[in-house]
Amino acid sequence: MAEILTLDDVLDATVLIGKILRKKGHVVHTFTDEDEAIAFVRQSFVDLVILDIKLKKMSGIEVLAIMKEAKPNIGAIMLTGYPTVETAREAISLGADEYCVKPIDRTELEEKVEKVLAAHADQGSE
Repeated sequence: MAEILTLDDVLDATVLIGKILRKKGHVVHTFTDEDEAIAFVRQSFVDLVILDIKLKKMSGIEVLAIMKEAKPNIGAIMLTGYPTVETAREAISLGADEYCVKPIDRTELEEKVEKVLAAHADQGSE
C-alpha cells in the first residue's frame, strides 16, 4: 500500500485514478488545484505523485519541479492527452519516472504505478 497523490484539472480524471488505485489497496489523495497539491506534498508523506501536464495555473512539469524540490525521492508519473517527445523528455529530465497517455488505460496505469513504487522501494533500501 502506498500514499499516492493525483493532480488533474479535470475532476473526473482524479476520481477515475483514485478508484483504480484504491482497488489495489493504495491511499489516494485527489486534487484539482496545484497550490493545494503542492502544500499537501510539503506537509505529508507521499510515495508517488501522478500529475497531468496541462493544468490551470501552471504546467504539471512546473508542479513536478516544485514537488521534487520539496521531496527529492518522490516517485512521479506524468499524464497527458497531448503526447510529444519534448514533453516526455522534459518530464523525465525533471525526475518523472513514467509517462501515461490519456485516456487512462487501467492496466497501463496499474503496471506503471507498481513499477515506479518498486523502483523507489529499491532505492530506499540502498
